[in-house]
Amino acid sequence: MTQADVQARRRGRVPRRVGHNLLLRLSTRKPDVLRFLSNPAVPFTNNLAERDGRMMKLRQKISGGFRAVTGAEDFAVIRSFFSTAKKQQWDVLNAINAHPNVLIAQLKLA
Repeated sequence: MTQADVQARRRGRVPRRVGHNLLLRLSTRKPDVLRFLSNPAVPFTNNLAERDGRMMKLRQKISGGFRAVTGAEDFAVIRSFFSTAKKQQWDVLNAINAHPNVLIAQLKLA
C-alpha cells in the first residue's frame, strides 16, 4: 500500500507540519498574540497560569492524588485564595483574617 493510498483512506483533512500550523495560527490571531505590545495589563507570557496548575500536578505526583473529591476541591479553593492574594499583592496573613467583602472591594481587575 502506497502513501497516497493511506492518505486516501484516512478521514478528515490532510495533516500539516507543526511549523505550518503555527504560521497559520499566528496569521489568523495576530492581534491576540501581540496584544501585550499595546496593552500593558496583558502579561508577555502565561507563566502565572501555568504555575497555578503546576501545584495541583505536583500534589498528584507526590501523594498519588486525593482520597476524596471534597479534599481535592478544598485544596483547589485554598490554593486559589493564596494565588489570588499573591497576584493582588496582598499580605497573605491579613487576607486570611480579612472579611470577604473587604477583599472583594480591594480587588484590582485587569
